[in-house]
Amino acid sequence: MRIISGKFKGKNIQAPASLPARPTTDFAKTALFNILNNRVDYESSSVLDLFCGTGNISYEFISRGCQNLVAVDADGRSAKFVKETMARLNEPSVRVIKSDAFRFLETTREKYDIIFADPPFDLKETDLLPGIVKSKSLLNEEGILIIEHQSKRKLESELQPAEIRVYGNCAFSIFNQKHLST
Repeated sequence: MRIISGKFKGKNIQAPASLPARPTTDFAKTALFNILNNRVDYESSSVLDLFCGTGNISYEFISRGCQNLVAVDADGRSAKFVKETMARLNEPSVRVIKSDAFRFLETTREKYDIIFADPPFDLKETDLLPGIVKSKSLLNEEGILIIEHQSKRKLESELQPAEIRVYGNCAFSIFNQKHLST
């Protein structure tokens, strides 16, 4: 896994093969951050990375200057790996939490500018994420929710994304706070 931009640009991070994760491809990750570059100020954004897995997306946010990042994964090995990697990158302010993502969403009292979720592609409960984020008011006023999913899958939610971007086998459904509050 390679960090594609920012202060850690070009740095390779080798995740153990035993981690139960599917890192976002460089192709899709580049496209995602090209979209975000035109919409967010990384340094002032608070970011929640759900189902963080190897930490691939978290490293990109930190590399671009994000100062407030929470990474959540239910797998203890993944959480430990991300925490150790953040320490090696000298980014101790990143909070890595071992928790089920849905349980975390139900209990957190924080609001975020960006919530990124990359659940397992076959997880049926993925469809619940927009409704939970809306009902718990987890996004700041200009906040966005991004859900990564298989490109052939359409999220079955009462809330529809503002846009869907497809990159190979991967798609990003993007919801904005204004869209979620209607």
